[in-house]
Amino acid sequence: MAKHIKAITSRLGVPLVFKSSFDKANRTSSKSFRGPGLTEGLRILEKVKLAYDIPIVTDVHETIQCEAVGKVADIIQIPAFLCRQTDLLVAAAQTGKIINIKKGQFCAPSVMVNSAEKVRLAGNPNVMVCERGTMFGYNDLIVDPRNFEWMREANCPVVADITHSLQQPAGRKLEGGGVASGGLRELIPCIARTAVAVGVDGIFMEVHNDPLNAPVDGPTQWPLRHFEELLEELISIAKVSKGKQQFKIDLTRFED
Repeated sequence: MAKHIKAITSRLGVPLVFKSSFDKANRTSSKSFRGPGLTEGLRILEKVKLAYDIPIVTDVHETIQCEAVGKVADIIQIPAFLCRQTDLLVAAAQTGKIINIKKGQFCAPSVMVNSAEKVRLAGNPNVMVCERGTMFGYNDLIVDPRNFEWMREANCPVVADITHSLQQPAGRKLEGGGVASGGLRELIPCIARTAVAVGVDGIFMEVHNDPLNAPVDGPTQWPLRHFEELLEELISIAKVSKGKQQFKIDLTRFED
């Protein structure tokens, strides 16, 4: 994936940070694939980083992981479920790496102001926040475009996760019992267009060459064969959007 994605983003002139996880500790089912683990996972990520000359982002779930991850990753990601965990935010911040905090599905956008401040108070000004949807009932997420605007109050870059935000958590029943997360892959372009038009600073996107057989988040993986086409469209939208500019509203009486 790194090889193909790097080739496409290089052609289009888009900066790339490659994301993959060494351990998906919050899978819906204990039977689900989690990953190769910390040691082997970081070895693979470092190999990808050096082979393709790209920065790496990966997530941490425990404070004891931060030091080792900080030696490989350029950006450390805080999972949405853990976005308020002070000890984890501080431990990640103390690595000195950029910290990407995903907004919890249960959180108002204003919570990200406090989470980002926890990183800064730990001595690290390098922080960004990421919108990944808000719970809408039990098995659905909704993306509120207003959050892209309100999260700017954290005074840092705002990223839109355009694939995880279309998950349907625990919304898919499995044969033999149990549940897994479903997703609305067909709406990825819709959310992506909206986010870029509003004026986010970056997009987070799951891409796979074989989505139907992806070991993690298959229902929200965007097909590699369509990646360049969608990215070209998003670049075009970004070029004409004024989403990052505050609209000056004049409320004085209009006279002919």
